[in-house]
Amino acid sequence: MIQSIDHLIITVNDLDAAILSYTKVLGLEPSWKGVHEDLGTSNALFVLDNIYLELLAADGSEGLGSAMVKATLELNGEGLSGLVLGTENVVKVRENLLKQSSEIKELSCGTGFDSFQGLKRTWKNLFLPFSLTRGLFAFVIEHESEKLPFKIPQASSVHKLDHVVINTNDPDGFIGLYRDTFGIRLALDQTVKKWGGRMLFFRLNQTTLEVIGKPDTEEPVDKLWGLAWTVKDLHATYKRLQEQGVDVTPVKEGRKDKTLVCTIKSDTCGVPTLLIQHLS
Repeated sequence: MIQSIDHLIITVNDLDAAILSYTKVLGLEPSWKGVHEDLGTSNALFVLDNIYLELLAADGSEGLGSAMVKATLELNGEGLSGLVLGTENVVKVRENLLKQSSEIKELSCGTGFDSFQGLKRTWKNLFLPFSLTRGLFAFVIEHESEKLPFKIPQASSVHKLDHVVINTNDPDGFIGLYRDTFGIRLALDQTVKKWGGRMLFFRLNQTTLEVIGKPDTEEPVDKLWGLAWTVKDLHATYKRLQEQGVDVTPVKEGRKDKTLVCTIKSDTCGVPTLLIQHLS
């Protein structure tokens, strides 16, 4: 039913400032800078090998999207705020979900304009109710336009998304939604006695949903937490970031065998961010 993790959304106060920060972090220029005129929002999109990253801001006008962005910023500040799942048939996805939830809404049509490049994009969305996603803002998207233009990266650029971290207090319920309903492959389900929880890995389009499950007696809730980006030469990336004034920890061996890692401490718009190089 779901073919990809299409993109992730970071909600920001100042889009221009966020673009400058993520151009440094990723080592890439955005492929798109545009507006959603009907929603009252503006955005920038950074295209990677397996996903794209959306920076989203209110643009000063009125609209449902603008109100949502302002409410998110007031409640949580800048940060990772949305998970978007890709499909080739959003109508079929809706039909399947209606069998499980009466709260599934109608499809909506989206349009974006990039006046700098003279481009227009269109898509269909299915916004998922919080009762289904347990509080995590998520929707399913079917693109109607061609893929976004890809900016050729430099050697020190981020290559792709390695994983996104999600916290949950109901790992069994998470499996029920993402594996059993969405059809995303569960590659790992491991109990971690050290901290008394479970670690789940869901794999799709060369990236991983890494779920940290710590059960409790509260209502089920899932929350986006952080990102890990893959690079091909971490030492080169570390050098570039230091030269650009980004606060980054020294390169060290990762917990996983044959990996190198470092953590970015600034310019991430509130998103805990790890860089990782796989040595084999």
